[in-house]
Amino acid sequence: MLILTLVMAAVGFALLVVALMTGSVVWAWGCIVVCVVGAVLLLVSSLRGNTAPDASEPGATPSDGRADTGRESSDRRFDAGD
Repeated sequence: MLILTLVMAAVGFALLVVALMTGSVVWAWGCIVVCVVGAVLLLVSSLRGNTAPDASEPGATPSDGRADTGRESSDRRFDAGD
């Protein structure tokens, strides 16, 4: 959906350029409509992204499915000398 939002922004910019070059209000309104639709798509995409499970919950795994073992291995390295 992000790609569609970027396409809408590009189309809106093109319509803005056409509206400025021709001096036509119709093209300007088209630019506004396309940009509003793009903003709504971006908002929907953002709200959908926030519905993912929270990683701070107990037993939750990171989104890529791998456990974060970087801290454990560094702790072991320092504890190994004791």
